[in-house]
Amino acid sequence: MVPELGLTGRPIREFPEPQPLTHHGPARIIAMCNQKGGVGKTTSAINLGACLAEAGRRVLLVDLDPQAALSAGLGVRPDEQDFTIYDLLFDAQSGVESATVKTKVPGLDLVPAGIDLSAAEIRLVNEVGREQALARVLRPVVGKYDFIILDCLPSLGLLTVNALACAHGVIVPMECEYFASRGLNILIDTLKTVRDRVNFDLELVGILVTMFDRRTVHSREVIASVVAAYGEKVFDTVITRTVRFPETSYHHEPIITWASGSQGAVQYRQLAREVIGRLGG
Repeated sequence: MVPELGLTGRPIREFPEPQPLTHHGPARIIAMCNQKGGVGKTTSAINLGACLAEAGRRVLLVDLDPQAALSAGLGVRPDEQDFTIYDLLFDAQSGVESATVKTKVPGLDLVPAGIDLSAAEIRLVNEVGREQALARVLRPVVGKYDFIILDCLPSLGLLTVNALACAHGVIVPMECEYFASRGLNILIDTLKTVRDRVNFDLELVGILVTMFDRRTVHSREVIASVVAAYGEKVFDTVITRTVRFPETSYHHEPIITWASGSQGAVQYRQLAREVIGRLGG
């Protein structure tokens, strides 16, 4: 029997349901990273985190973008918080728990960002061990969580380097569009540089194709070219374009609570299983 092919052109594989955990930690730290904006980083951070939590994992989301889309997407207003990630980066006396907010999803916590984070890179330039500031912040809670997901801003500046310096792995969301695929080589080169100079354990967990439109030839051509170039580094899971994702942002919920039976919810649950299969945890 000829195996059924998935959207990546590879045979469809089944990813088993994650086994329950007997204990939590130490966390696997994942940087959600792409220097191009509008590719689904924040949507993927929220929904992957929620699906991992649904699978019984303790998850911490960290907003590293001054626009604070991750925080807003979960209904958290940074201006109403006493502490944000900016405070933690420059105040060694503030523990990460002081800035941690519980979300509506059991097992899913958030460290929000605010507009003041836009000044962080200027301040970090003069800091000793500037690439390790975020690692210092997260070190006390690594044993408390199973996954820590860092939602990086769309640039390859010092905040993103901080994320890559403390991460075990990187997920690269990539809009299924030609110009989005062109920047992958630059990003992959940056990951190699960080691994060679700062974080020897950093690995590319996978490239996540987002906003796939199965109706267009262009989408199919782009995904075929990415799979041809990066092979198994491309996740089997592909996130298709749907109106449900803007709806979830407006209602400040992940898709598994807003539209649990939708195609997007099914896809992010599969991504969670695939990430656990690749990273363990």
